[in-house]
Order: sequence, then structure tokens, then C-alpha cells
Amino acid sequence: MNRTQSAELFARSRQVIAGGVVSLNRKVEPEIAFVKGRGSRLWDADGNEYIDYHAAFGPYLLGHNDPEVEEAVRRAAESGWTLTGSGTTPWEARAAELLVQCVPNLEKVQFTNTGSEANALACRLARAHTGRDHLVVMQGGYNGWHDEVACNVMTPLDQVGPRVIQGEYPFVPLSAGIPQGTAERVHVVNYNSLEALEWVFSQYPVAALLSEPILQNIGVVKPKPGYLQGIRELCDRYGVVWIMDEVKTGFRHALGGYQSVAGVRPDLSVFGKAIANGYPVGAVAGNEEIMALFHADDPKKRVLIAGTYNGHPIPLAAAIATMERLQRDQDTVYAQLEERAKVLADGLTEVFREKGITTAISRQGSAFALYFMDHEPEDWHDLAGNHDMAKDLRFRQALIENGVYFFPLPTKQCSVSTAHSEADVAETVERTREVVAKGF
Repeated sequence: MNRTQSAELFARSRQVIAGGVVSLNRKVEPEIAFVKGRGSRLWDADGNEYIDYHAAFGPYLLGHNDPEVEEAVRRAAESGWTLTGSGTTPWEARAAELLVQCVPNLEKVQFTNTGSEANALACRLARAHTGRDHLVVMQGGYNGWHDEVACNVMTPLDQVGPRVIQGEYPFVPLSAGIPQGTAERVHVVNYNSLEALEWVFSQYPVAALLSEPILQNIGVVKPKPGYLQGIRELCDRYGVVWIMDEVKTGFRHALGGYQSVAGVRPDLSVFGKAIANGYPVGAVAGNEEIMALFHADDPKKRVLIAGTYNGHPIPLAAAIATMERLQRDQDTVYAQLEERAKVLADGLTEVFREKGITTAISRQGSAFALYFMDHEPEDWHDLAGNHDMAKDLRFRQALIENGVYFFPLPTKQCSVSTAHSEADVAETVERTREVVAKGF
């Protein structure tokens, strides 16, 4: 594909943007400058068209520029919805009402601009509630960019060491500039291991367990039967606040979040991404006792939440429209997502089977990941030790050259939206067949 205009845009950006892109996890090869998205498609600066399964790391449950969501945003602007910075507004009240209606486990809500902000506030709430300082996170999980959780996602096994069932892994920061003492109060354990969780709970004054219910930043790594229920029991026994990070899973798998699929009740939940179909909204929500710390009478117990752009009318207009649409059409929306994603996953599986290439597709609803290994992974060690990362990258890059956009970084989740048609799915399978036939 010709990408002359993309190259020129990247060169221009490098002159004024540190690193050339405004979020460095977008710095991948090939370098493509996208300029338009609609429905299931993206177009780059040179006019090349792609069927998109990246979905900007997952927000686009309804597809790019969904007409209903965009119309709600236009109406809000035309009606004079504005950032007031004082008191409450009808739109923040409506968005909060909808979130509580959609996710029955929630009692009170606060809005932020990003999932990272919401996770940081959830940790602060947990510490204020318990009077403890320590946090537990999962190896292979991602919960944002702030100091205490920016660690241990795709950690090389020679850094993290062998699988630990009863114990913890070394804290491996994702960033420079994280204070030295941070690792002393953050404990990284193996996903899908209740033994590891109980061990760390018994050893340290743990305020909170912060975890995605499904690890969706290393593809789709699912909980074993009974694992999430076991987390609830352990948190109750040790007095630990369970923060479920539903930034990626929330609304994508069910209107009530993945917690409704699993039938569990975390103490706090964090949402983002699909809540507003691509607009920047985050939310921290949960039981009233803990959430009440945001407005505690005693200033020594009160948890600070502040943000000039919290509850900004434009993202909340998108969130309201998205949640109202999902409430109204939830049966058809989620049935369609399941059907489209299943047909796609089955088609891709057959393409590789025909060529005798070993693959496993792990899928939860509309989210899936294709692994070059003979089974679905159960944790990071399983994935890192068995999945062919180099082949994964070559496959993604070859697919992009054939007009199908899988994010070109090994193990990253793919997402199907309601905008993906039967024809899109059939075309994706055929383009994949062409890539596989040529070799990669």
C-alpha cells in the first residue's frame, strides 16, 4: 500500500510531539495516519481503506461515528450544553441514573475522564475505607498508567521468573520515574490462582485487589470456573476491597458488565471505553458505604475527587445515547455481536486448519484473540511460554497490508462492533485466507 501522506504526517508530528504520537502505545509498525472512521471501516491519509478490529483499544461497541450517538452529541451542542464548573447538571444526573440501572450491583457513581483516573480513585477509596496501604494486581493485567499499577503486563519471563502459585512476582515497572518505594506496597500475583491471592492477603495489610475479570490487554484470558467467586470469598474473609476493572469488559460483554455474566458482586467497579462509544468518559462506582467517603463529614476520612472536565457535557451526551441504545436494544445488540464474532472466529479457525497451522482463538462475546498455540491460555506464563509472538506480529502486519486492521502488536485483543456486517465478516475471512496462502 502507498502511505506517502502517512509518512509525511508522522514526520510533521515528530517535529512537535514527543515520540511522534500522543499516546506512545500507539507507536507501532506500519506507521499509519488514520483520518476517518465510519461504521466498521477506517481510512488513512492516503485513502487506503481497512476493516477495523482494533476499535481504538476497544471503545467502539457500536462502530465508528455511530449515527445515533453522533446525533445526540450534535443535539447537546446545539442545545447549549456547556461546561459549567459549578453545581450539578441534568446530563450528569441522567448518565449516573443510566449506569446504575444498567449495572444492578452499583449504588453510587462518580465520573472521570479516563479509566486510569477512575482506577486511581478506586484505590484511594479502598485505602481510606480499610486504613491499609497495600494493593494486589495481576501479572498480565493492565489497570492504567499511574505509578502503582503501571507494571507487569507483557513482562518477559526472564524478568518475572517462573510461575508462582503460592507467592508473588517481582514488580516490573512499565515506566521510568516510578518512585523506588512503590513496589513495597504493590504485590503482583498469578491470574487464575486463588492460592497466590490468599498467600498475599495473609502476608500484607492489603487494602484492595484491582483486577480485570478477563485479562483483555494480553488478548482474551478468561477466568477459570469458580475463580471470580473465590475472589469474592477471599476478599470478604480478609476484609479486602475488590475493585473490578471493567474498563475493557464493561458493556462489551453484557449491559450489566462482565460481573453480571459471572454472577459476582465487586465492592467497586471501574468503567470506560464502551460506555460512551469512543468519547472520553470513565466512571468509578460501587457500594454506597465506600462511595460515601467522597463526601464524608469528617475531613480526615474524606476522599478527594476533583477534575475540571469531570462530567463534561459532550462525552456524557455520548454516554447517555450509548446506554439508552443498549438498554433499548440489548437483546438484539448482544445477540448480533455474539453471532458475528462466532462466525468470524470459526472462519479464521478454519482458514488456519486448512493450512495445517496450529492456532487457538479465545473469545468472549465480541472480543477475541488469535494465538499461535494449541490451546487457550490460562495465564501470562502459559501464553508467553507457548504463543509464537513473532508469527503473531508478522500475521497482523500482513493482514493490514491486505486491508484488515488488527493492531500490530502480539496478543492484542480484537473487537467486533454492531457495525460489522455479515459481508464484513466474510470479506475478513477471505482476506485472511489470501494472507495465509501467501505465507507470513
